[in-house]
Amino acid sequence: MASKLAQLQSKACQASKFVSTHGGAYYKQLLEKNKHYIQEPPTAEKCDLLSKQLLYTRLASIPGRYEAFWKELDYVKHLWKHRQELKVEDAGIAALFGLECFAWYCAGEIVGRGFTFTGYYV
Repeated sequence: MASKLAQLQSKACQASKFVSTHGGAYYKQLLEKNKHYIQEPPTAEKCDLLSKQLLYTRLASIPGRYEAFWKELDYVKHLWKHRQELKVEDAGIAALFGLECFAWYCAGEIVGRGFTFTGYYV
């Protein structure tokens, strides 16, 4: 156990040295590569302004998304009215979508319980 601890400490020391020698260069390279995303001047006030712009831009996009939702719902209603003309491919896609929704629901329940499986007898 002591040898594992010494190995871990040695690797941590090597990683720390690597970051201290190459970290600054990586940081500068990253900033230079993404320079077009940086707002001038880079201050807290500018960050506050950008966060407000993001919030209100998203709020302004709600009516468009609302209309798109109702168009999709109308399309589903149309498909349901004419379900006799439904193709096998469309039914398969709908079934896969329903299965995916159910799988995400189950995964969310498992994550919500702290990754424990309860109520299942194996």
